[in-house]
Amino acid sequence: MAIRALSQKKLLKSLSLRYFSPKPLNTAASASPSASSSISINLTEKPESILQNQLAALSANTNANTNNSSYINLHDAEKLFSSVSTTKLLRATANLHLASMEPIVDLGMWVMNSKLMDMEVFRDIVLAFVKHTFYEHFCAGENALATENTVRSLNSGGAGLRAMLVYAVEYASDNQSCDRNLEAFLDTVEIAKSLPPSSVSFIIVKLSAICPMKLLERVSDLLRWQYKDSSFNLPWKLDTLPIFSDISPTYHTLKRPEPLTLEEEHDLQLGHQRLLKICQKCLDANVPLTIDAEHTSVQPAIDYLTYSSAIMYNKYDNIVMYGTIQAYLKDAKERLLLASKAADNIGIPMGFKLVRGAYMSSERKLASSLGFESPIHNSIQETHACYNECASFMIDKIANGPGALVLATHNVESGKIAVAKAHDLGIGRVSQKLEFAQLYGMSEPLSFGLRNAGFQVSKYMPFGPVEIVIPYLLRRAEENRGLLSASSLDRQLMRKELKRRLKAAVI
Repeated sequence: MAIRALSQKKLLKSLSLRYFSPKPLNTAASASPSASSSISINLTEKPESILQNQLAALSANTNANTNNSSYINLHDAEKLFSSVSTTKLLRATANLHLASMEPIVDLGMWVMNSKLMDMEVFRDIVLAFVKHTFYEHFCAGENALATENTVRSLNSGGAGLRAMLVYAVEYASDNQSCDRNLEAFLDTVEIAKSLPPSSVSFIIVKLSAICPMKLLERVSDLLRWQYKDSSFNLPWKLDTLPIFSDISPTYHTLKRPEPLTLEEEHDLQLGHQRLLKICQKCLDANVPLTIDAEHTSVQPAIDYLTYSSAIMYNKYDNIVMYGTIQAYLKDAKERLLLASKAADNIGIPMGFKLVRGAYMSSERKLASSLGFESPIHNSIQETHACYNECASFMIDKIANGPGALVLATHNVESGKIAVAKAHDLGIGRVSQKLEFAQLYGMSEPLSFGLRNAGFQVSKYMPFGPVEIVIPYLLRRAEENRGLLSASSLDRQLMRKELKRRLKAAVI
């Protein structure tokens, strides 16, 4: 395989974004890119100060848009929930109230992880309770038919929301599990094909489900060491975009790692082939694919596989592959700028999903155990600022050139800032390249408010058998406990609308 690495120093010398001229869009009948294909990358040498200048401009531009938040109406509960039945509104209010009580969440997590679940009768009772409460609220369904019905309901009847479909399987440990998960992800694309056009916005995949976690850790170690020592040779490495910046955490790899064994190289190739099969399936179905971000211990390998696949599949103005940037990481802005810049320089349209991040507790614990500073921003305000600045940069970029952006946020202020930015640039210039997203079952007022403001809005919709989805639900419960307990806007507006309907019914 040909080896070409994009040099960060060369990227920092690039003077300006060089957008390519879009060509006619390839259809789903396009020939499949070859997994061994390689492209020549030539970057022009320019002043090194461009990254610092862009970072400063991001902050200034974001601050200029902070106060312009009049485009989203989150006060008219009747209009926001006009497409939601009273029965569903009642159930949603009850489930969110339960989920907002931290003692309930703690008890539920203890029960699900306890040996009590080994008792068949007890397990059946617990799973039945979970299925008819949290599962039905946060998940799309157990099988294809149930999922299709949920998506249709979400997209029709005035709701007008789209679905980001994810088969909610967690980590895989061997190739047999990876192959099984691959079939489930390919079936997910088939579900999308069976639904009305545009009702499914994205297929979501966790790479740790189709490539063994231990192998992702090994590959990440090797990529980090090569970043530290450019003479360190990785013979299996394909063309990719920058996956590190000068402030990226590298403490996971404190000594020179051993090269991949022949078996590990073979397994890495298998993992990449699984990803490419999903890419091709998504290309044929005309549904883009987004790769979720994970722990920093494996994120370098995830970015490497994501970007190398994007180079193969993202052609002209047809973005098949999206990567994910976690804004709670201190290096998020620089990595986004570097990857975006490199993609422009080689004529690859790149899509990014921007999230805040989901592994705060474990990341801080790992860094502390190794005696290093946390890779997470020191305050939530810094995370918010980073998110908004990254969003501002990308909205500017897609308004004036190639690329696409998914803003996955439950933060109302971030939504208002992004909407104001889009209006300042001309909403028509970004509306088809910009998607807002929230978790299914959460932040409904924000989702409906953004939809009413004229934007494309998706709900992240996990599905699968209850027992398979349980690990996903436990992880989400841990990640979002603060959000669910601190944010009462959803429940306030739901109660307001329920009171209005009750009053109208009585009168």
